[in-house]
Amino acid sequence: MASHAPTSRVADSPAPAPLFETYTIDKSHSEAAFQVRHLVTKVRGRFTDFEGAVRIDREHPERSSVEFSIDASSVDTDVADRDTHLKSPDFFDVERFPRITFVSSRIQARGDDRYDVTGILTMRGVAHEVTLPVTSLGSARDPWGNERAGFELETKLDRKDYGIVFNATLDNGGLLLGDEVRITVNIEAIRQSASQAA
Repeated sequence: MASHAPTSRVADSPAPAPLFETYTIDKSHSEAAFQVRHLVTKVRGRFTDFEGAVRIDREHPERSSVEFSIDASSVDTDVADRDTHLKSPDFFDVERFPRITFVSSRIQARGDDRYDVTGILTMRGVAHEVTLPVTSLGSARDPWGNERAGFELETKLDRKDYGIVFNATLDNGGLLLGDEVRITVNIEAIRQSASQAA
């Protein structure tokens, strides 16, 4: 009777885990700003309190992710009465909806350090999928040995999509406020160590 040597089979090696670099936003060197038409000019404002993180897979940028959260009550237009109105139910309604958030779901490279970052933007309790055009500004090491990365984006939103519908009719039949809001975000983020990222 012929003998058969046992055959050996090498198990398929699992795919290597993505190597993420985690960066957290340095608020003191970042900005989240907006502008909207008021009568015949544009009013500008910003949010002073926000946080977030960017997880970067340099080999496969499409696996990267972004989370960003704004304290809506930190809105600042340099006019106290206007800021109070913006915090009211007419606008951000910060008592009921204290945070504005964005969580990415996919990222697509567009070349020249440009990316389309798609995700869910939630504001005033309303969530919509949006695609944000983000530009990577590169990375550098600061004088204290921290690695930093920069990003910027500019986009437009219709405030009515998020339930912000307050307006007033002018004598000439026009409206006090525009619906289109221009958003500008500039981010400088600091790379975290493996233990910090975990």
